[in-house]
Amino acid sequence: MQTAVPRLSPRIQENELRAYALLIWRWLWLILLCTVVAGITAFLTSRLSTPIYQATATLLINEARSPSAASYTDILTSERVASTYSQMMTQRPILAQVADDLGLPPDIWETDITAIQVTSVRDTQLVRVSAEGTDPNLVMTVANTLPAIFIDKMQEIQTARYAVSKQNLQEQLAFLETQIADGKTQIDAMGPPQSGADNLTLSRLEEAQTQYQSSYSGLLQNYETLRLAEAQSVDSISVVEPAVLPENHIRPRTLNNTLLAAIAGAMLALGVIFLIEYLDDRVRSPDELSAILGAPWLGVIAAMPDVDEKTFDSRRLITQQQPRHPISESFRTLRTNLQFSSVDTGLRSLLLTSASPGEGKTTMAANLAVVMAQAGRQVVLVDADLRHPVQHKVFEVRRSPGLADALLGEEMTPLAYLQPGPLPNLRILTCGHEVPNPAELLGSRRMQELIQRLQEEVDLIIIDSPPVLAVTDAQVLGRLAQGVLLVVDANTTSRNEVIRAAEAMRQVNIPLLGAVVNRLSTSSRGYYYYYHSYYQKSYYGDGGQGEGGPDQNGASPPKSRGGLRARRSSVATPD
Repeated sequence: MQTAVPRLSPRIQENELRAYALLIWRWLWLILLCTVVAGITAFLTSRLSTPIYQATATLLINEARSPSAASYTDILTSERVASTYSQMMTQRPILAQVADDLGLPPDIWETDITAIQVTSVRDTQLVRVSAEGTDPNLVMTVANTLPAIFIDKMQEIQTARYAVSKQNLQEQLAFLETQIADGKTQIDAMGPPQSGADNLTLSRLEEAQTQYQSSYSGLLQNYETLRLAEAQSVDSISVVEPAVLPENHIRPRTLNNTLLAAIAGAMLALGVIFLIEYLDDRVRSPDELSAILGAPWLGVIAAMPDVDEKTFDSRRLITQQQPRHPISESFRTLRTNLQFSSVDTGLRSLLLTSASPGEGKTTMAANLAVVMAQAGRQVVLVDADLRHPVQHKVFEVRRSPGLADALLGEEMTPLAYLQPGPLPNLRILTCGHEVPNPAELLGSRRMQELIQRLQEEVDLIIIDSPPVLAVTDAQVLGRLAQGVLLVVDANTTSRNEVIRAAEAMRQVNIPLLGAVVNRLSTSSRGYYYYYHSYYQKSYYGDGGQGEGGPDQNGASPPKSRGGLRARRSSVATPD
């Protein structure tokens, strides 16, 4: 039963911790760079900043009328009053009076004193007054002066409510004192009464004196009651802890700032890394490629060193020119995996294509043909990319006559158009002359007959076709081959392109043998290549001869199917 191709690309089916660890390891240089730059910047900024000192005084505010028996409601009210006073203490009139009393300029709050903070301590009646500035003596003086001035100011405001009443009572008491003094003087001046009129006058004066004294006593009692009410209504504000001279500055905290900045730089780098990875739509690994296609990945080919991607010449035949190179061994691993993928029927014809142009399918087809020929098989490489042919440049042979000439000729004799390759059992069928209708020519009956004639003469036909998403040539040629190998560039191919390429082939019932990841580099997503390259280098060393490659004289090795090659196939081929 064939597995359906998922519409959305799944993430890598591997241990998530390992995936994150590899991701961080790959971007470790950026994390370290951001961490170091942020830490150094914070360190230099802190060292060059002016030190700031802080002095703090603590006040106790009690609003309760009866301190000896304060209720819970009185305490809650005191907390609200403390919060209110915290806001009032930093108002401009209070600060201006502090500067005036200390003989400081009015702009002191913007220069030497950098901040005044008044905060109420939660669930208490305490208020902390903090002054911050560049001079430790100045901040201590301000922290102690501000509460004193505020206490005097609040007492003045609160006592002003009773000033009028007290003044009226004092005036009335003074009047009565005057009347009482005058009455006493008159009584003393009369002396003993001499007549009935004197007795009547004395009685009237004594009666008036008694009334004045009674009124005076009443007013005096009212005055004392008013003073008591005034004393009980004024909030109690006292300094419980005065400010002391600060010995150390509170800012900048060089060590803390450096550590926090380094951590922030590392977190910023991680955020950028994960954003880049999230926005990166390329195929992340061979395992993910297999999950997208619903078919196995059959090989991983690293990026070829010292090869210009825009130039096609014999330097691309790395399997012929450098048979001991690890990349050459990767092609031999691909060869083995292809043989095992069709072990029952035998691989007779293979089509190589890609989703988009420039993914390296031409180089892949050329080197795969070489390693197949090195294994002793009779191989024909057909350059069926009639729109952009380059195989004749890679093998340095003539372009025509070739495939187009064989299809347009009067007689079907494809063997006459084959050109010798770098190995005796490898021949090349180049594209031939340019034609105006490549798709119709490749889908013709003569093309089917040509492939059948070649299959009768050789062991394997490798067909290099155009990209499947660019033109329909690959879909037409795919029906003539036994299987299709999709080449995916690890640096440029997106997951959406791979999905569309797979769907395009399955729509016309083209058998997809698998895919091969091309140009995988250790600097991008090469976690598999780390292992694969290390495995080969540790086995071959600098002077070993890769199995399956030609010796120094160009001779082909024996056709052994077991031994190390089979074991390496079990390593490279996913379950």
